Amino acid sequence: MNKMMLKAGVFALSVISASVMAKVTPEEAARLGQDLTPVGAEMAGNADGSIPAWDGGYSVTADGEIPARPADPFADDQVLFTITHDNLDEHKDMLSAGQIAMFDKYPEYKMHIYPTRRSAAYPQAVYDVIKENALNAELVAGGNGLENFKMHVPFPIPENGLEVIWNHITRYRGGAVERLVNQFPVLEDGNFVPVLLRESLVFPEYMASGREAADDNILFYFLQEVLAPARQTGTVLLVHETINQVKEGRRAWLYNAGQRRVRRAPNVAYDGPGTASDGLRTSDGLDMFNGAPNKYNWELVGKREMYIPYNNYKLMDPELSYDDIINPGHMDQDLVRYEKHRVWEVKATLKDGERHIYQTRHMFIDEDTWTASVIDHYDNRGELWRVAEAYNTQFYYHDTPWMAAEALYDLNSGRFIVLGLANEESEYMNFDIEPERSDFSTSALRRMGIR
Repeated sequence: MNKMMLKAGVFALSVISASVMAKVTPEEAARLGQDLTPVGAEMAGNADGSIPAWDGGYSVTADGEIPARPADPFADDQVLFTITHDNLDEHKDMLSAGQIAMFDKYPEYKMHIYPTRRSAAYPQAVYDVIKENALNAELVAGGNGLENFKMHVPFPIPENGLEVIWNHITRYRGGAVERLVNQFPVLEDGNFVPVLLRESLVFPEYMASGREAADDNILFYFLQEVLAPARQTGTVLLVHETINQVKEGRRAWLYNAGQRRVRRAPNVAYDGPGTASDGLRTSDGLDMFNGAPNKYNWELVGKREMYIPYNNYKLMDPELSYDDIINPGHMDQDLVRYEKHRVWEVKATLKDGERHIYQTRHMFIDEDTWTASVIDHYDNRGELWRVAEAYNTQFYYHDTPWMAAEALYDLNSGRFIVLGLANEESEYMNFDIEPERSDFSTSALRRMGIR
C-alpha cells in the first residue's frame, strides 16, 4: 500500500510539474549561451572528446547566388569505423532497439560512423526568442498546449518529456520554406513509384505581413500538393496547425481531384493514413512526429550518447539517382553518415482508453537541433514494429538545421517509406519565399486543384 501511495504521489507530482514548472528562473536562463548553447544543448564536449564542444555551428554567407543544394563541407572526413552484423555487440549501447533490429533483419546492413560535427546553427533572432521563451513559456491544458510562447523551442531547459517533444514540434525549420521533394513507398523487393510533392511550411511571423490577429492559436501553416504520379495528381492538403490543440484541434482540408471539392479532413491527425504513403506512414508520423501529444504519457528517460544520422549531404547529391539510393529493405547505407551525438531520450506510452496503432514510441531527440532523430515504434502487443530515422543536415546558407530525408522501416513486412529526396529534380528547397495569408486559404486550395 505504501509503495502504491508513493507511486501515486510521484505521478501526481509529475503532472503538476508538467503544468506549472515550465518557466525557468533568470539565473537558469542565463546559462543559455554560457555552459548551454543558445538552444539548450550542453556547450562542452564529452569526457573522451568523441563529441566536441559546440563552437557556433557551421554557417556560411553566400558569395553570389545560393546553390540549390549545399555542397558537403565535410566530404574529406574519413569513416572512423563501420558497424556490421559481426561487430554489433561492441556497439549496442550506442544504438536504439530499432537500429539493432535492422542488423538482425538484414545481414548486409551497416552503419558508417564518422567524426562528430556539431554543425547546427540558427539565426541570432531565433536564439533571442528561445531565451525569451525560457523565461515565459508554459504548458497548459495538461501539456497539450502552450501559453506565453513565441515561434520556436519553448523549453530550452526542459524538465519533462512533454517539454522535450514540444521543442521538436516547434523547432526552427527556416520560418518560411517551399520544397519540391519525393516520397517513396518501397516494396519488399525494392520497387517503388515516386510521389512528387510540393510542400510549403510557414510560421505566421514569417508571413509577408507578419503575425496578425487571425493567427491566434496558429503555430504554422502547411500546404502539400501531389504532382505525380498521374493517378494521384491534384490532391492538395491544407493544414492550419494550432498551438493549443485541446482549445482548438488541427484545422485540415483536402482537395480531392476526383470529386473536385474541398472538404474538412479530421482524419489528418494521429494514426490517420499519411498522404500517398501506401499505409506505411501515419499522419502524425510526418516530420518524425507532429500534432497533438494528448494520446500519450511522455516519460523523460534522460540524456545519453548515441549514433544518429548527421550531416547527410551525400543524400542530396544530384549525381545520384533514386535507384542509387533505394535498395530492397533499406536505403544504400554507404550513402548514410552517422555520428555520435547526445540525445534526449523520451518514451511515449499510449494512455489508458486511447487508441492508436502505436502503443509506444521510444524517441531520441538531438540536443543541438531538437529534431527527433530516431524513433522506435511498438505495436499494441508491445512488439517492436517500425524504426524511423531523420537524416539530419545543416542548410548552412540559411542557418537552418533540417533533414535531407526521413525514413520509416517496417520490420515485419520488409517495406519502408522515404520522404524528402529530390536528387533528380531541378528544384529543391526555397527559403526565400514571402507568402501571403491568402495562400493558405480554402479558396487557394480550390484554385490549386483546378489548376
